Amino acid sequence: MHAFDVIVVSVCGYLIGSIPFAVIIGNIHGINILEVGSGSPGATNIKRSIGKGAGNVCFLLDFLKGVVAAGWPKLSILATENTIGLAMLGLVAAILGHSFSLFIKFRGGKGVATTMGGLLVITPIALAVGIFIWIVLFFTFRYVSVASLAFGISLPLTNLIVGILDFRLWLCFALAVIIILRHRTNIQRLLKGTEKRFQ
Repeated sequence: MHAFDVIVVSVCGYLIGSIPFAVIIGNIHGINILEVGSGSPGATNIKRSIGKGAGNVCFLLDFLKGVVAAGWPKLSILATENTIGLAMLGLVAAILGHSFSLFIKFRGGKGVATTMGGLLVITPIALAVGIFIWIVLFFTFRYVSVASLAFGISLPLTNLIVGILDFRLWLCFALAVIIILRHRTNIQRLLKGTEKRFQ
């Protein structure tokens, strides 16, 4: 993996991830999403503050950020024997961009949708299992945070079970840690019993 490839994929991934779709959608509806609800520029806050349709659009756009950031290195002139490595690098950069966006003073969402998009390119089996777990837990308990935390934890466990023991396993461990850290305030509210259910 050449230094030039690393720089290009990292910068492009970060810029792609930094696009604040939640803020853009909020502005279209006359709302500053950073000042309403949880203040998080993510699909969940959009759905709560504006509506289901806008929230779903935001989730899809954030999901596509991960797909593009991880997918374009595999299809471009950078494509070599290190395509998986470049795809993982692009995804991590996009998650960092989403979480600490250059365009909104380094604020951002929790990156779950962007993570899901990138995993579709890198390790679709772990993504499929994770989404199944997310759906089951969300519709059982109605806590987005619980479903998202379980999704993150399931990623490395799924790869271990199916025998994916290369760098994709370590990427999933890292993603699980990132998701947990990004949800630490939610964990505190869950422990206190003050976390809001999604109605």
